[in-house]
Amino acid sequence: MSAVSPENALSGDTLSVHLVKAGSTKIRYPADLVGDDGTRVTVRAPWAAPGVRDFGFVRFEPGDVFTEHYWRDRWYAVKEVRTGTGLLKGWYCDITRPAVLRDAELLVEDLDLDLWVSADGSSVLRLDEDEFEESGLPDRDPEAAGQALRALDELEHLARTEGLTGLLG
Repeated sequence: MSAVSPENALSGDTLSVHLVKAGSTKIRYPADLVGDDGTRVTVRAPWAAPGVRDFGFVRFEPGDVFTEHYWRDRWYAVKEVRTGTGLLKGWYCDITRPAVLRDAELLVEDLDLDLWVSADGSSVLRLDEDEFEESGLPDRDPEAAGQALRALDELEHLARTEGLTGLLG
């Protein structure tokens, strides 16, 4: 496949989403390009990890479909999670460095902080703040750590007030 850019991106092209955490590949998976407006890249992919992941507040499992929104200028990604039959489970938000699309690879660096928002908006959970502190990022790169915390606060505020759908429209 040739290079994918906003100018030549076609809905339905396949990208490789490469999620990196602490300098190592966390997961890499193919995803269909839904759209790229030059700032936000949206892809759709089935649940890419093996088996079921039960967080207690939500289960990700084979058949689930993730519509994932990545920004080149924001420190987060928002993933709408649906069952294979289309029932909305909610939104899983990763705090990340701004995404980079190079050729047909979407590179995303996970910064440990996450937010879960249930489908009805009644449950908004901040996740993995302990992992974030243990990662050493606040000491190693205070500027990035500050951006990450502001991004988490921004998403939580949106989730508790307007909801995330306006951000994704």
